[in-house]
Amino acid sequence: MARFTVFGNPVQHSLSPFIHSLFAQQLHVKDLEYTRSLTSPAQFAAAVAEFFRCGGAGANVTVPFKTAAAQLVTHQTDRAARAGAVNTLIPLGHGQILGDNTDGYGLVADLKRQLELSSLIGIHAVILGAGGAARGVLGPLCEAGVERIILANRTLPKAQELVRANSDLPLAYASWQDLDGLSAHDYIVINATSASLHKASLPLSNALLSKSRLCYDMMYAKTPTQFIQQARTAGATACADGLGMLVEQAALAFALWHTGQLPETDEVLRTVRAKLLSS
Repeated sequence: MARFTVFGNPVQHSLSPFIHSLFAQQLHVKDLEYTRSLTSPAQFAAAVAEFFRCGGAGANVTVPFKTAAAQLVTHQTDRAARAGAVNTLIPLGHGQILGDNTDGYGLVADLKRQLELSSLIGIHAVILGAGGAARGVLGPLCEAGVERIILANRTLPKAQELVRANSDLPLAYASWQDLDGLSAHDYIVINATSASLHKASLPLSNALLSKSRLCYDMMYAKTPTQFIQQARTAGATACADGLGMLVEQAALAFALWHTGQLPETDEVLRTVRAKLLSS
């Protein structure tokens, strides 16, 4: 039995076990067990070590442990190193663990689905927030062809710092007020803040949201998130939450654990959405 888990706190509502069971059925992968592992910051490193010492075949990491996971692993992929965060753990043997970050891949794949595009070449994006969620997707977005990214944050110095740290990427920073001057119809607007978690609206103009090509919230919920409600009220015609990103990043993690077998995600996403709505 190949054992996998997701480390988090909280983790009881994680959809990852359900998603990976669907992938396993699709690709006829038998004898797979995927569980949830509730841990604490103080016990995280010990919990990971014990899991792999007992034969764990792979693990995911969610809040609040992605940064700690990056410090714990012995090897990192380039995208994990740029993100400064790890969400996928791959055992290499002899106590060695490779850390990867599949979040950016997940976002890119879902944006292509939402925009009905085969490529993001030439797309412009506004990313709201300059924390870990934003940092984790910058590299993959640019590698996918996004031409320009504007980072906007409640505290401007944090956005400026993130731009400086990624000086090789086509990034700029802006205050909330600066966004009002954008030709918004050329942009997708991505919410990488935790505002929806706290049911808080963001100080954005209706014009930015209504003219944008897509308003995307990296968070997801059973009902429309606060950001999606705000965007729709402003007149946005295309909105999406981050459930597709969750499924897509899980698909890449599955492939990393199973010799490159990448699942098809469209039907899985429909099934996961139905489960979320019925919960």
